[in-house]
Amino acid sequence: MPERSTTLPDDLRADVQTLWDYHDMHHELRPADVGIGLGSHDLGVATFTAELFHAGMFPLIVFTGANAPTTVERFPRGEAVHYREHALELGVPDESILVEPEARNTGDNITLTRKLLESRGIGVGSVVLISRPYQQRRAYATCKKLWPEVEVICASRPLPLDEYIESIGDVDRVINMLVGDTQRITVYAERGFAIHQEIADNVASAYNQLIRAGYTNRLLA
Repeated sequence: MPERSTTLPDDLRADVQTLWDYHDMHHELRPADVGIGLGSHDLGVATFTAELFHAGMFPLIVFTGANAPTTVERFPRGEAVHYREHALELGVPDESILVEPEARNTGDNITLTRKLLESRGIGVGSVVLISRPYQQRRAYATCKKLWPEVEVICASRPLPLDEYIESIGDVDRVINMLVGDTQRITVYAERGFAIHQEIADNVASAYNQLIRAGYTNRLLA
């Protein structure tokens, strides 16, 4: 298997950076009732969730996620299970972590986490959603649709684009995911899965340019 590149091509940089900036909600972190770590291939989500817990941003963590085709090899026991194990290694107490192991998409993440907390009698007025950087806007729009009464704060590891690509180890994967998430902002709102989010002309242009460049692996049919 050829080695995957972590170098962002110069001719794509402006468009990739535009999408990267669009998906960052630029929320100011503040304490909340619970931190929700959204399962994915990115173990950095669990790392940052643990860091925020230790910083006193929330007293309780829910890790949510089963598996997807993109994560089953890396996290064979499920995304949330591996996230929990990583957080324990980082010093988060076991009693401060709940695991929701069934969610297979972002809607499930929100709905099943809400049900889990309600089943434990845990009242929630505010949440910090911790996700991959390019998942912030989609997570926000989904949560506001499915759990509209809670205050939503989005957060991700504060890495610049190039450092994030390096941490993932595959520039093409990151670009494909950025393009795919941009499409989902519109499609999921149209399907009733999420609230509407504006897409500025420069974002739409960057998205279309990257599709023309061949980054279509994560597009919905």
